[in-house]
Amino acid sequence: MRLVSKLGFGRNAFLGVGLALILAGLVVFAAPDIFAKSVALDPNATLPQEELLIETGNGKFHFSAEIADEAHERSSGLMHREQMLPTHGMLFDFGWNEPVIMWMKNTPLALDMVFIREDGSVARVASNTVPFSLEHIPSGEPVAFVLELNAGIAAQIGLKRGDVIRHRLFGNAE
Repeated sequence: MRLVSKLGFGRNAFLGVGLALILAGLVVFAAPDIFAKSVALDPNATLPQEELLIETGNGKFHFSAEIADEAHERSSGLMHREQMLPTHGMLFDFGWNEPVIMWMKNTPLALDMVFIREDGSVARVASNTVPFSLEHIPSGEPVAFVLELNAGIAAQIGLKRGDVIRHRLFGNAE
């Protein structure tokens, strides 16, 4: 109630709400600029970063991704990482094609996990995973890669099963 009484109900309240709606619209309209062609590298990255391209029904989106292709890199992943740029992720290369199970142990960031087949096509997207959870997150079918992004990014760009991710590891880079 205090918040409502401070805002008031008169003309100023309607102007404030209108201004908030306009600003929200500008943020949504400007969101694609986050995924501009030149992708900023994440200064918090601990592994070498490479560019990858995600193609969805909403367009093409450029990201930088740390490549976790060694067992010790895959086992630690994004554990203990407290922040990550919106255009950044971590690409796990398992070196084989079989069902994969992930989890969020010691991971404070909520993530979207994108399970990827050998050809770069998306097998499954597990959205908004729970930080620190020990719950198993299965691929649902054999995959060779997993891309972890900040939670909500997959929905923002319209990423879904069957979409394509382009990178040298999939042999489909542009």
